[in-house]
Amino acid sequence: MPSPAHDIDSHYPLSADQIARYRDLGFIKLKNVLSPEALAFYGERITALTLDLNPRKGMPMEGRTTYDKAFIQVGNLWLRSHRVREFVMGKRLARIAAELMGTTGVRIWHDQALYKEAGGGFTPWHADQFYWPMATPHSCTAWIPLQATPLEMGPVAFAARSQHYDVGRDLAISDESEKAMTKALAAGGYDVTYEPFDLGEISFHMGWTFHRAQDNTTDQPRKVMTIIYMDEDMRLAKPRNNAQENDRKAWCVDTAIGEVMDSPITPVIWSSRTK
Repeated sequence: MPSPAHDIDSHYPLSADQIARYRDLGFIKLKNVLSPEALAFYGERITALTLDLNPRKGMPMEGRTTYDKAFIQVGNLWLRSHRVREFVMGKRLARIAAELMGTTGVRIWHDQALYKEAGGGFTPWHADQFYWPMATPHSCTAWIPLQATPLEMGPVAFAARSQHYDVGRDLAISDESEKAMTKALAAGGYDVTYEPFDLGEISFHMGWTFHRAQDNTTDQPRKVMTIIYMDEDMRLAKPRNNAQENDRKAWCVDTAIGEVMDSPITPVIWSSRTK
């Protein structure tokens, strides 16, 4: 069992105002969600796995694409480590996601380490749910910095209320999405929130909320773990692009279109039905 200093299961009380703010803006940042001790304890194993599995290992920065410069990306770490599994299955973050979305509970879609290396490039504008074959918008990403993250490290930035914007939903993360959405979001008058993160501060954003990050101009990596949650009753939608078809095959190969996305690697993490 985790020690009290490593608490990842207790209830983090949300106010009605915080829930309303999330649903209005499409994201929220919450302070003191996890302790420095918990982030250090679980972050040690997350970092070791991420660096070991780094698909960019040995690849010079100058020879990479914009996407490859943006971050080291490694997913489903919870399937490779008991400690990471314990962290990803923690009920504290999962319950926050469920209460923000207004669902009875949440399943995991997947986890994903996003480490922006020292000198790493910017992350283009994009909306995550472009990649996911989900029938409703009830998905939520917890963006969990494993260190305090100043602006110079490239924290995530959000376009407020962009979860309702239809423009750009057919764009994968790319130079094209950066150019098109920079122009479209400015023309639409969307405010961009770009702020540092304190240690223990975590953001949650909707699957259709557009977001990006600046480059990391420091000499230290920006270490971030993400956990993607979905409504425990989420149903599989017919894939609308190759990325969604690839995700269907990876996570829901035995799930029929229209069925609940219940597979061995999409378990329910927290539900009010099982209290």
